[in-house]
Amino acid sequence: MSQKKELIEIAKLFFKLGSIAFGGPAAHIAMMEDEVVRKRKWMTQEHFLDLVGATNLIPGPNSTEMTMHCGHERAGWKGLIVAGFSFIFPAVVITSVFAWLYNEYGQLPEIEPYIYGIKPAVIAIIIMAAYRLGKKAVKSVKLAIIGIIGIALCLFGVNEIVVLFGSGLLGVLIHFFNTKSLKSFIPIFIFQFSNPVTIGDFKIFSIFLKIGAILYGSGYVLFAFLDSELVANGWLTRQVLIDAVAVGQITPGPVLSTATFIGWQMNGAMGALAATIGIFLPSFILVLLLNPLIPKMRKSRIIGALLDAVNVAAVALIIVVCIEMGKDTLTDWKMILIALIGITVVFVFKKLNSAYIVLGGALLGLFLSLF
Repeated sequence: MSQKKELIEIAKLFFKLGSIAFGGPAAHIAMMEDEVVRKRKWMTQEHFLDLVGATNLIPGPNSTEMTMHCGHERAGWKGLIVAGFSFIFPAVVITSVFAWLYNEYGQLPEIEPYIYGIKPAVIAIIIMAAYRLGKKAVKSVKLAIIGIIGIALCLFGVNEIVVLFGSGLLGVLIHFFNTKSLKSFIPIFIFQFSNPVTIGDFKIFSIFLKIGAILYGSGYVLFAFLDSELVANGWLTRQVLIDAVAVGQITPGPVLSTATFIGWQMNGAMGALAATIGIFLPSFILVLLLNPLIPKMRKSRIIGALLDAVNVAAVALIIVVCIEMGKDTLTDWKMILIALIGITVVFVFKKLNSAYIVLGGALLGLFLSLF
């Protein structure tokens, strides 16, 4: 296949995922695994897991960075750019529409009935991904124990970044204990748009560039960053920030499209563009630098041990997200029913595209919400 056809294939796939990927990073990565590993076989499940683990160790939106990794695996740096842009674009457009409506009318449109069934359906997709990735990640009893410890720590409120790095360190220590040698150490890590651009736009860009460059963790961490950077300095009211985060949660694609909404409230369309570019730009740069290093990292026994432990911890985080989503989402019999139907479908019809699970959940949710 020519590179042009590969890039078109990448664009179509990640535009589709960016349009239907509800449920946060764990759900997005589950859908990606289904598309690029199981259906298209662009890479092995082991390598996909390594990419997930490595992505968790750098700042930025994990699922968006995973799209870039997948694009790079398929078509090099051009594939990275096309995949990232295609995944981000639908969320930015949808969020811009919400931002304009909010700016004009001062409130968000009521869309809850239309997404009532999506979250419980997404739980089924995440469970299947955790099952498939977990089978590859848990290579030994020791790794299984690391995964169980990771789940327990996260459920007790330990920060997910602490769990990831701690698991990696534990994996390296176990490796040293088993080999009693440092010979395999390789220092890999050495290796309305017509408006004119204003000073305010550059300020918005710099604020979101900084956030994108240092952001680890979930949407709650993003909320804290935005609160300290914007609300505390008088750029934004807390109510607008809360509404912005809500938009990021209810729209498909990366939750960092929240930046588009906030930028629009700060300085219209150009502010939205400045905020969007600022918050996503570090991810493009970091993935471009990291992706070629991952195979070299895997060849090092010590870094390989770290990746194995981090991969198990990443699967543990996916399981924890699923548990937390279940506690928040499965609040009545209708949502429980949708989740059970979704779980049954994904395990019985293993080749079914995850897009149909999302669509089926939405339609079933809309139907059941009438009762």
